[in-house]
Amino acid sequence: MSEALAVITGAARGIGAAVALKLAEQGFSLVLVDACSAQPGVDYAMPSPADLDAVAERCGAEVLCADVAAHDFVAQLGDVLAGRRPTAAVAAAGVIAGAPAWATDAAVWSTLIDVNLHGTRRLAEATVPGMVEAGGGRFVAIASAAALRAMPQLAAYSAAKAAVVGYVRALAADLAGTGVLANVICPGSTRGAMLAASAELYDLSGQDEFAGQQLIRRLLEPGEVAGAAVWLCGPDAGALTGAVLPVDGGLTS
Repeated sequence: MSEALAVITGAARGIGAAVALKLAEQGFSLVLVDACSAQPGVDYAMPSPADLDAVAERCGAEVLCADVAAHDFVAQLGDVLAGRRPTAAVAAAGVIAGAPAWATDAAVWSTLIDVNLHGTRRLAEATVPGMVEAGGGRFVAIASAAALRAMPQLAAYSAAKAAVVGYVRALAADLAGTGVLANVICPGSTRGAMLAASAELYDLSGQDEFAGQQLIRRLLEPGEVAGAAVWLCGPDAGALTGAVLPVDGGLTS
């Protein structure tokens, strides 16, 4: 396992950082990616390069400050990989913003589609060909329970995350017989900056108010979602591809 290499986007905090820490514990070497910069139409603070460096220091990982929404992202990651073939790739980069479906700003639509959907696509374009050549690998995307159930004021976000689900399932079909598996996780309300932004959108006192939506009556912690992602990257998940895992505390039950 010490020779295994994983690439993780959105790795500076939240689920992405938790995935990095857990994969490092499993012996993976890591390339951690995050834009660490403001996103158009998104009004909550993004992580900083120092945040990404702090996660990397804990993991002994390489870092790449790059935006998955950038058209040259595949080339940027390719330069860092320098011909190395990842064993696993986890698309955890994501942003959220809200407004009524008929009144969502064009900049918000562009950012949510570019980061959530095209960021997932670009990570696949940068990593999957090497996995196919190697005869095996794991691609995991973090979508959202918003892809599976209606949530008010989140039309753009829900559409982007539902597209991630559709993309990864089709990716799995294209990868049939290659030894490369592709799956998607749909988390429920998970503690972090994105859920805090959602609480403000709904004029809640804080993100803990979302706990009552889930059958477990509490928020998920990033490490719980990360545990599922790490399992999908490991040998015990060899029978799953094209799967959609609702790691959501019963939110979509």
